[in-house]
Amino acid sequence: MTTYQDAWAVLSDPSRRAIVEALARQPRAVVDLAAELPISRPAVSQHLKVLKEAGLVAEQPAGTRRVYRLNPVAVEALRDQLDAFWARTLANFGEQPSDTKGNQP
Repeated sequence: MTTYQDAWAVLSDPSRRAIVEALARQPRAVVDLAAELPISRPAVSQHLKVLKEAGLVAEQPAGTRRVYRLNPVAVEALRDQLDAFWARTLANFGEQPSDTKGNQP
């Protein structure tokens, strides 16, 4: 994965999120994803290419097909980033906002 921002940007597309959700349930071939989702096989292939370039998806040959699965290392990296964000949010939850001069509102 190039950067977290790239991965988050890739996941901003609803079709790609649907593909990721499907792959989280089990690895699948393009034809299986296309049968499950309301997009064509060529569109699924294009979305998988983007997900693969972002490092979120890996492929494995299986006979004449390629089976796609989530890359657990990349997904864990996104989760770690989200966990860190959440921890900072909770830590600051009780803090009062201040203006740029440091005065409390």
